[in-house]
Amino acid sequence: MSVLALMLADSRFPGGGHAHSGGLEEAAARGLVRTEADLPAFLSGRLRTAGVLAAVFAAAAAHSAAGRVDNWSTLDEELDARTPSSAQRSASRAQGRATARAAAAMAVPSVDNVCGSTLRVLLAATPRPHHAIVLGAVIASPPDAALVAAYLSVSGPASASVRLLGLDPLRVNGSLAALEPLLRSVAADAAASAALDPAALPAPGAPALDLLAEEHDRHHREEVRLFAS
Repeated sequence: MSVLALMLADSRFPGGGHAHSGGLEEAAARGLVRTEADLPAFLSGRLRTAGVLAAVFAAAAAHSAAGRVDNWSTLDEELDARTPSSAQRSASRAQGRATARAAAAMAVPSVDNVCGSTLRVLLAATPRPHHAIVLGAVIASPPDAALVAAYLSVSGPASASVRLLGLDPLRVNGSLAALEPLLRSVAADAAASAALDPAALPAPGAPALDLLAEEHDRHHREEVRLFAS
C-alpha cells in the first residue's frame, strides 16, 4: 500500500472524519451499543453494508483515475442512487469535500503529479463529491482505495465509541484487528468489480443504518450532539 493511502486511512488526516460516527452515536443513544461486547456486531454489520458500498466506489474511482477516464459525474450519481438516506449523502459529501481540499493542499510533488489534475477534473464535474469517490481519485489504485474505504467505514465508529462511551481503547482496537480477514475480502471483491460499468456496480443496502442516520440528523437539529452524523 502506498504512503498516500496510509495517510488517508490515518485518523489524523484532516479529512473531516473525526466529526462523523457512522451511526454509532445514534446507536449508542438507543442503547444498541453499550459495551465492548456490543461493538463487534455493529462494526461487522457496517462493514458488510456501508463498507462494501464505499469500497466498491472507491475502487471504481481509482480505476477511472488510473486510466484517466472522465466518468466522475456518473460515478457520483450512481453512488447517490445507492444512498437512500439524505443524512448519509450529506455526511459523505462533507467528508469528500474536506478530503479533496486536504489532498489538494499537500505540497508534495508526487501527490501533485498523481492526483492533482485528477482532483481538478473531479471537482469541476462535481464540486461536492462523495467521500469514497475522492479516496479513489486520490489513491488511483483500486486495491488500495478499496481497503482504505473499507477500513475507514469501521475505524471511524470504533474511535467514536471510545469518545462517546469511554470504551477500553485496547479492546476496541482488538475488535478492529479481528476484522482483518473480512476487510481484505471486502477490498478484494471491490477491486475485482472496479472496471464494471458504474450502473452495474454492487448496491448493498443498510436500512438500519439509514434509519439511524435520519434519526441522528433530526436529533442533531434539536439538541447538541458530539458528532455531525
